[in-house]
Amino acid sequence: MRSVHAAALLAAVLFLSACGGSDPAAAPSATAADQQAAAVSVPDDDLASFETWQREREDRLRDPDGWLSFTGSGQVAPGRHRVGRDADNDIVLPTGPGRLGVLELGDDGTLAFEAAPGSEATIDGASFTRAALRTQLDGGNGPTHVEVGQTRFYVVRTGDRHGWRLRDRASPARLAFNGIERFPFDPSWRVVADWEPFDVPRQIELVSVIGTIDPAQVPGRATFERDGRRYTLLPVAEEGDDTLFFILADRTSGKQTYGGGRFLYAERPAAAGRLVLDFNRAQNPPCALNGHVVCPTPPPENRLDLPVTAGEKTYAAVH
Repeated sequence: MRSVHAAALLAAVLFLSACGGSDPAAAPSATAADQQAAAVSVPDDDLASFETWQREREDRLRDPDGWLSFTGSGQVAPGRHRVGRDADNDIVLPTGPGRLGVLELGDDGTLAFEAAPGSEATIDGASFTRAALRTQLDGGNGPTHVEVGQTRFYVVRTGDRHGWRLRDRASPARLAFNGIERFPFDPSWRVVADWEPFDVPRQIELVSVIGTIDPAQVPGRATFERDGRRYTLLPVAEEGDDTLFFILADRTSGKQTYGGGRFLYAERPAAAGRLVLDFNRAQNPPCALNGHVVCPTPPPENRLDLPVTAGEKTYAAVH
């Protein structure tokens, strides 16, 4: 599973109205004839390749460390917070010991955890009394996991906000997962687009489903034609990854597909030229699969004024 441009706090469902997205003034796109030729020339094994991709994606979601293993989340304010399953805790977990311990967040952002006696909590397989915790942004193989049985409690950070997460390998959502409904495979949605790299990457701000803002770098733009109209999509450059990451919405968003948009990845050309946008591989973001995950939403430029009837449909998640 590729990385997501937001940290983990309690997710909210944000329904976007697809609008705009067509750009008559954009750079010239691949012609309709080019795209028709690309569709006709799809190899015989393209469907088989897609089905392999689909199986691999769903296998990753079934993994005990996949998105479906999250069972709890929330925000953490500075101070001391009792953590555990009992209802009188400050942070109430859906499973685990009645008293797991005490989480402490300092005004300076430092984190520590005191294990409750008899909780059987461990860090890296070793029991402890009190330990400093790291978030995913602190380096040193963070975040630090406080583990009990099949569950892992930890803290994440986005900006100056902290949030807690709980993973459970026996998560009902993970155990109940039986695939994702999708539109039928359609070679015509394997679109050949023009790729225009920017001399200097442009910066945009991505708004998450909980309203936080995350800066992102846009290395160029992809322009394509569909049914006689031209559309432009801006990808985000992910650090250490040569692929292009598109966050998009369209006229199916909030109807047949997830209201918060979908993700699409494409191979980055070495220079200006063409790239393939295979909308059959448009996928639900993690927050569409599990309400304990935060995702970025599509920037205004990526809200397409057409129905993209390809890729994954809305997932009936089990939370």
